[in-house]
Amino acid sequence: MLAACQQTGRLDPGFQGLPPPPGTPRVTEAVDGLTVGHRLMAAGEYELALDAYYRAAAEQGLSIDVLSAVGSANLRLGRLGQAETQLRRALKKDERFVPAWNNLGVVLMEKGETGEALRVFETAFALDSGQSDDIRQNLLLAIEKTANPSYDPANDNDFKLVRRGSGQYLLIATP
Repeated sequence: MLAACQQTGRLDPGFQGLPPPPGTPRVTEAVDGLTVGHRLMAAGEYELALDAYYRAAAEQGLSIDVLSAVGSANLRLGRLGQAETQLRRALKKDERFVPAWNNLGVVLMEKGETGEALRVFETAFALDSGQSDDIRQNLLLAIEKTANPSYDPANDNDFKLVRRGSGQYLLIATP
């Protein structure tokens, strides 16, 4: 009979393994998934942080902190669509949660939506009362990009490819 099919909910004694060494403390509580996720984010382990945040979501539900953290991890992984969705869900739960506003602004800037990003950073800056240097820098960058949108100049160069003998080509600018 397979262990998964037993009604007792316990493993067959043959699958339990060795007992821990004497003096080993018994762990009854794990570290909070959000705490683990934040530490992993600080270490640059974004995929592992996302897993920890999902564990936190399973343990405590989709709180604003969990949704914002999942959105931040997805942002760091370059999953902009998923990040935006999670951060917007977080803001539906609490419209005054500054980290979600700031990270949503970063997502929008990455997507090239500078107009909306500017509005989002202004909201984050106002809710934060200008206390965060990161939000201030993000706001200034959005203002700069909105005021001076950079466009690539039109390519007015005309070139002509001219064959010179067998297997040789020359690129010549035409007037």
